[in-house]
Amino acid sequence: MVASFWFPLTPIGLFAYSDKVCDDGTSNAGKPIASARCTNRTGRPRFEEPQILDCGQTLTDIQQNLTNSANIEALASNTQILTSVPQELTPDNITTAAQIVQTLLVSSNVTENVRLAAIATVSQLLSANETDDTKQNNATLGLTVTLDNLSVSLSLSLNTSASQVVQPNLVVQSAQIPAVNTQGVQFTSFSGTAGTFSANRIELNVNTTSVVVNEGSIPEALIFVRFPKEEAAVERATPSNVSLGFVLYQNDRFFRSRRYKRQRATIRVLSGTVQGPLVPQHLEMMFRPQMINGTSLYEFACVFWNYELNDWSTDGCSKGNTSDGFLRCFCNHTTNFAALWSFRENYEYAQALDWISTIGLCLSIAGLVVTIVHHLEYNFCKFSGDSKGSVKARVVLLCIYITLLAFIITFLSGVRNYSRQYEISTVPDRETNTVLLSEEYVEPDTGPCTAVTALLHFFLLASFLWNCVYGTQLVLLLRSLHSSLPPYWTKLSHAVGWGIPAVVTAITLAITYRADDPLGYRQEEFCWLAALDKAKRFDYRKPMFWGFLLPVGLILIYNIVLLVLTSMTTCKTNKNLQSTKHLSLRKKVLISFSVAVLLGLSWILGYLVLVTSGQPHLVFSVIFCICTTTQGFQIFILFTARTPSFRKNVSLSLQRLTEVNNELHGRTYHLWKNLKSMSTSETYRDLEDHYSKSLRR
Repeated sequence: MVASFWFPLTPIGLFAYSDKVCDDGTSNAGKPIASARCTNRTGRPRFEEPQILDCGQTLTDIQQNLTNSANIEALASNTQILTSVPQELTPDNITTAAQIVQTLLVSSNVTENVRLAAIATVSQLLSANETDDTKQNNATLGLTVTLDNLSVSLSLSLNTSASQVVQPNLVVQSAQIPAVNTQGVQFTSFSGTAGTFSANRIELNVNTTSVVVNEGSIPEALIFVRFPKEEAAVERATPSNVSLGFVLYQNDRFFRSRRYKRQRATIRVLSGTVQGPLVPQHLEMMFRPQMINGTSLYEFACVFWNYELNDWSTDGCSKGNTSDGFLRCFCNHTTNFAALWSFRENYEYAQALDWISTIGLCLSIAGLVVTIVHHLEYNFCKFSGDSKGSVKARVVLLCIYITLLAFIITFLSGVRNYSRQYEISTVPDRETNTVLLSEEYVEPDTGPCTAVTALLHFFLLASFLWNCVYGTQLVLLLRSLHSSLPPYWTKLSHAVGWGIPAVVTAITLAITYRADDPLGYRQEEFCWLAALDKAKRFDYRKPMFWGFLLPVGLILIYNIVLLVLTSMTTCKTNKNLQSTKHLSLRKKVLISFSVAVLLGLSWILGYLVLVTSGQPHLVFSVIFCICTTTQGFQIFILFTARTPSFRKNVSLSLQRLTEVNNELHGRTYHLWKNLKSMSTSETYRDLEDHYSKSLRR
């Protein structure tokens, strides 16, 4: 506790904000009421005297009072406290705060405390939400010029050889070095675990001939300024100092590019400024990209901020190697530098289907092939003269079998993505240094995976819709007690069964597919509709939801209604019927189960897989896998293997296979009309002759 305020544990050199906040009803309700800086000037860490916020003062009030206020230090501290929660700042707040800091830093009578509060405010603004507000972007970009000037003049104004201000998102380093015998200067920021800058991880080497990185240390950003050799520098004869300034930004929020599109990548910006008799020969930089989980480096570009273009430029810069994970850049001038980089996703490609899925799908293929052959032979060839209504009903069943078989064959042969460009190792091109257009590289579509996805989408939707048509047809026939269907039924059923899937598939492709970015439509791990966002979370905007799950969910709800109506009709006894044949309960249940299988209701388990986790998720996944992969085989058992016609055909086939043609013994009868006598003759064949003929065959 300091002056009745509680502050959290804070690293040395950084500011902390009190737990106590401004009261409700004030202009700054909910904002911390005090700030204090942790320091070790006395030998042990302690908080300095807290700065108290005026809870009724806004950023606009501070800006208006800057020119005529005697207590600039209080205004600087209030600005810092009011921006302590940067995520809550509006574009107007950020613009006003940036303008206040600009005024404070260029003031001729700025004190060290004012400078510290202003730089802390800039560090906080680097964590604010990014917007496309032009006024805000101009104000924050103007701060970068002010910080460059400050970095060069800071140590000179403090009359020290080196001065440093470190905040979580910003480092300002200043140094004065003698022009004589100076060969190079290296500024390095080493990585830590907190993800922020810390004074004990900032290093300045004022006289080195080359880049030096100690073994075991990992630099996040490094800049080496090489000066000409002593014999080539006439200016060295006059004793004088060279002023150097370095500014390191945690990100590029103040440098809003119109060309390079970034959403997830973190781009550090490192500024180097030199004033004095020496002109740098060249600058060498190293940046360690903060790779996003599940990604790898694809390409990078060495750039600087061109204030005339108001964007990144590559003029005067070239690239080095990246073999050790660092992005190396070389430039022949000083300014704000960065290494723009692009990444590509590392995908875990689908492995071969497990044995349960493979066996289930193979059984389904075999069952559907037999079912289709039997269906064509028995229901169309032998009964070609049946009524049109009967033929219509059989056509619907045939379409169900064909679409399901086509889906399974396509799935089994093509769901794995065999064109895996992302498995190919790529080394960034050192010769070409151009400004990148995006942070993420997506391989253009070159393989058949998109075509497989479209076919799977079409066949599966067609299978569900033909199931829907069959269920509707069944209910119409059962509840109306007629054997005929409406005259328009054939056209309507084909429009629904083939037309709607084709339209949905075409719309999905047209909206989400681009040849240069196919992953908006499909997945890379396997050939199916895209479902997840960049953070691997289910995204309702992806085609998996609105192009498949939503329409199939509606179809399943409709099919459940059809199943209920069918079961009610089957179980109910109609008094108008004269038949004395009654169905047993077992047969009624079997009929309902058969209809449920044909209507694809086992896919409801897939929705349960999506909404569950842990042990229930595993159980539903296994049951869903077994039920859906064997759906074709279930149809064969329920709709083909149990029919008398199929049993008869199987019986005849088995009889032909087991039939033995016995020619070893023969008997001849001779009959004469009106005669009571009868004679017979018998012949026998030698067994050896029989076997010898069989062998010759």
